[in-house]
Amino acid sequence: MKESGHGKRRTVFIVDDDEAVRDALAMLFRTAGLSAECYESAAQFLKRANLRRPCCMVLDIRMPGLSGLQLQDVLAERGLRLPILFITGHGDVPMAVNAMRKGAYDFVEKPFDDSHLLAQVLNALEDPLASGRAAVQPARARLDQLSGREREVLDRVLEGKPSRQIADDLFISVKTVDFHRARIMQKLGVRSVAALFRLCLAP
Repeated sequence: MKESGHGKRRTVFIVDDDEAVRDALAMLFRTAGLSAECYESAAQFLKRANLRRPCCMVLDIRMPGLSGLQLQDVLAERGLRLPILFITGHGDVPMAVNAMRKGAYDFVEKPFDDSHLLAQVLNALEDPLASGRAAVQPARARLDQLSGREREVLDRVLEGKPSRQIADDLFISVKTVDFHRARIMQKLGVRSVAALFRLCLAP
């Protein structure tokens, strides 16, 4: 069920069909002084949520009925812009990449680290329009520093392929793929795969 916020406090919308996840996230965000509203489905969110305030959304990518990705599409069609952080399982990474191509702020893989998720939510709330992308253009200039092999690895990472599949594609070892991935992230100045996607896929 929905939990009401107050006034113009910054609000995190939590949309997840798992009640335990909703309750845990709501407690995490409220402890940080944020307002949290919980919805058990995309349909319930669309019916009840008030987006006319500083807000962002933590959204499960897989849900019965309207999925997280479909909800993202509906919001875009209605011209409703807010930073979206997707919660994903490991097998959902290709879907998360697709979501980021459409403008999602971030994705966090299960099991997620509370402090990391909270930090990303606070970042998303600081400047919803920029969605943390102010430094994207300067960072993109670093792409020219990548070697040919690193670009090949990067292209496949951005397709959501795991290291094993990239190794098979390029006829190299998984260890070599992981080495290249680490070098790519170092050269581009990012610390997470989600940040890598955000840098490379931002509109």
